[in-house]
Amino acid sequence: MIKITLPDGSIREFDKPISAWDVANDISPRLASAALAAKIDGKMSDIATMINEDAEVSLLTFRDEEGQQLFWHSSAHIMAQAVQELFPEVKVTIGPAIENGFYYDFDREDSFTEAELEKIEKKMIEIAQGKHKYDRKELSRNDALALFKEMDEPYKVEILSAIPETDIISIYQQDKFVDLCRGPHLPDTGKMKAVKLTKTSGAYWRGDEKNKMLKRIYGISFPSSKELRIYLKNVEEAKKRDHRKLGKELDLFSVSEDVGPGLILWHPNGAMMRHLIESYWKDQHLKSGYKLVYTPHIGKASLWETSGHLGFYNEGMFPAIDVEGQDYYLKPMNCPFHIAIYNTQKRSYKELPIRLGELGTVYRYERSGTLHGLMRVRGFTQDDAHIICTPDQLDGEVERLITFSLKILTKFGFKDMDIYLSTMPEKSVGVKEEWDVATESLRKAIEKAGLDYKVDEGGGAFYGPKIDIKIKDALNRSWQCTTIQFDFNLPTRFNMEYIGADNQPHRPYMVHRALLGSIERFFGTLIEYHAGNFPVWLCPVQVQVIPISDQYIEYAKTVQDKLLQLNVRADIDVRDERVGYKIRDAEMKKIPYMFIVGSKESESGTVSVRRHTEGDLGSLTVDEAINAIRLELEKE
Repeated sequence: MIKITLPDGSIREFDKPISAWDVANDISPRLASAALAAKIDGKMSDIATMINEDAEVSLLTFRDEEGQQLFWHSSAHIMAQAVQELFPEVKVTIGPAIENGFYYDFDREDSFTEAELEKIEKKMIEIAQGKHKYDRKELSRNDALALFKEMDEPYKVEILSAIPETDIISIYQQDKFVDLCRGPHLPDTGKMKAVKLTKTSGAYWRGDEKNKMLKRIYGISFPSSKELRIYLKNVEEAKKRDHRKLGKELDLFSVSEDVGPGLILWHPNGAMMRHLIESYWKDQHLKSGYKLVYTPHIGKASLWETSGHLGFYNEGMFPAIDVEGQDYYLKPMNCPFHIAIYNTQKRSYKELPIRLGELGTVYRYERSGTLHGLMRVRGFTQDDAHIICTPDQLDGEVERLITFSLKILTKFGFKDMDIYLSTMPEKSVGVKEEWDVATESLRKAIEKAGLDYKVDEGGGAFYGPKIDIKIKDALNRSWQCTTIQFDFNLPTRFNMEYIGADNQPHRPYMVHRALLGSIERFFGTLIEYHAGNFPVWLCPVQVQVIPISDQYIEYAKTVQDKLLQLNVRADIDVRDERVGYKIRDAEMKKIPYMFIVGSKESESGTVSVRRHTEGDLGSLTVDEAINAIRLELEKE
């Protein structure tokens, strides 16, 4: 009997070898219809793969992240087939799945036009409707080379030429199209019911500017037309939420070519919001036992040699600055500076844990083509902190950190979050026993908090395991925020020590953590998450006072003064415009409250209150209106 263990721990027995699809069908015909592939003893496999011995099996559908990646990669093969059928002279290169969809790079002289993309889409649907099976075949490297030479596919030949001669090569064929691929793939092309080719761009072969410029087509596909319609609707909503668009409309920030790409200019409204974010951050950290520090923006080359950045991260750093014959570098990270503070004196185990926090600005060289508003910049401020502790303090510190992280994120209105635990990769530093202790500490902290999480096996950095917290917005998009990262590398490189109870030196544990990530990226996330409709406590202007004519400006100023004295951020609109225009403008700027004043209000000491998106709330005294705002603030 062959025993199949399912993810829920249940076991199904079969009296002969079976395929993964047979397992799905035994559970339910509906599951078999939805199943795209399987994980057999942790390895991704085609749904037709035969199982000849006891195994752990999980079945993947489009609901699973790995199932989506497989679906989109298979769709890239369909697109490549469609392109070659329509344009036989085109040579294919590579076509991976990406976060949302897929792309394929083609060697073609002319760029693809919108009309041609529409033709390719139609051809893809035609191929899908043929329900062609994805057939896997294994060849020797030499046989594979001969095949792709005969097919006149030079890019596939180049890829194969770099593979050891003894390796077994897999190819996949659907209909008449053959591609070099590890797989796995969909059972057949018919699983793809809807597709949209979203854009084209140029891309150098292998990402090298010295190589030929290829033509890239991006697309996305789904198992149903309904899912595509929902996706396209969300894309339109995402355009409305784009932080670059809203940043301009709300006068929050800008990027100037005169200053330099990837360098953010914070306007008064954005600067006020940043001040509020950073003030809250500092207040909460001080209450949680952190010590705030400030460190320089540059450091000597020898510091970055010791940290390993010059050896492993040099391409991401700006060029050296010559200072009196010595090389200095703009800092790409704050960690070495915090360690330098720790190492200024001998530390006793009685002093630990030490929690050092800094809103530290760092600089990283990003290619101009990768820069994207606030999300990808060259100068940004990390909400950085390092916790240095003894092994027996580790579990408690991580538990505190999880609770602290969720408290901070919740304050900004974030509700739905995905949590990932990333474990030891193949290449790593530190001993396995330390990795096991650190990973288990992270796992226990997540589970003790009662949180659901996913394990990213082998996804940790080379220097330690980590937890990532990603927030999900109304469009179900994920945004990276919090990272809690162990480091077995820097404490050794910088010879960090503490004196233990045995009066002997010991190496401490060190945890990097950034709760917001970078202030710039977090701010961009905040804009898109709330679509510019920020919680009242974060709004740069909480009240817009609007006099209906010039004769009521003086009363409007007394209202504004009272608001300011009570720490309510208020502006007054004295422009020579109609009151209706001023109201619409305040609505466009997403100011939470409008206090409109005229003859009646000035005589009675009241204001006519409007709430953004809600409309008229009636006439209130100034004190009543301020209390209404305070009540809303207390709930946030």
